[in-house]
Amino acid sequence: MSSWNSVGMEVLYQVLGWVAFLAWSFSFYPQVFLNFKRKSVVGLNFDFLVLNLTKHSSYLIYNAALFFSPFIQRQYHETYGDKEMIPVAANDVAFSVHAVALTAFTLFQVFIYERGNQKISKVCISITAIVWTAAIVCLIVAWPKSNWLWLIDVFNSIQVGMTAIKYIPQAIMNFRRKSTIGWSIGNILLDLTGGVLNFGQMGVQSIDQHTLVNFYGNIGKTLLSLEVVFFDILFIIQHYVLYPVKRDENAANGYPILPIEAKHVAAA
Repeated sequence: MSSWNSVGMEVLYQVLGWVAFLAWSFSFYPQVFLNFKRKSVVGLNFDFLVLNLTKHSSYLIYNAALFFSPFIQRQYHETYGDKEMIPVAANDVAFSVHAVALTAFTLFQVFIYERGNQKISKVCISITAIVWTAAIVCLIVAWPKSNWLWLIDVFNSIQVGMTAIKYIPQAIMNFRRKSTIGWSIGNILLDLTGGVLNFGQMGVQSIDQHTLVNFYGNIGKTLLSLEVVFFDILFIIQHYVLYPVKRDENAANGYPILPIEAKHVAAA
């Protein structure tokens, strides 16, 4: 069985993982608090929430199964080698549980707060239905031969796919409105921090084990980090460069005035 070569690397791996967990976990709260303070979800795209719930539910299935199941861990070692470490840590499982709960709660806010004429699109409903139908079909296929590693890889692929598309509706909505009001930038800044630290955690394990297997052995985690960084940078550009929030708009919509936003106001 695999083990750490360096105690220092193991400690660093755990520290990066749990800090990433905290950043990603806290990233859900700015949007929840913003919705509560405004008593409105106008500006928050509902397709994003539905796709995000599918993404985190799939990721929870993958993380929990690989972390807790000795049988699936054995299949993983048979596929990638006995010396390879399981690429899922306790913080990954904890994050997934928390993410599903908070995303579901944010969806609940959609039903109790002002939402204007916004609604979930038919495209989003169709995508979600197709994804979960496909997942059920894969479960039926995997069951007879106990191909559980293959099955959870399917769920991992689902979460990667959802991450790739879930931000698109919100980005398009911001572009059409020429505004990010209603979409919390605090969420994005913490999300970006988590993505960078998560990628760093995988790098530490790779350096210690002298292999890149953990990157392609858990391709979902690798692509997740890269996708998160890409879209978060896009939203930061939208918020601070393309559609900067003015002081009066901040006050009216429950946003704090950030230093960088104050510069935009002073220059206006």
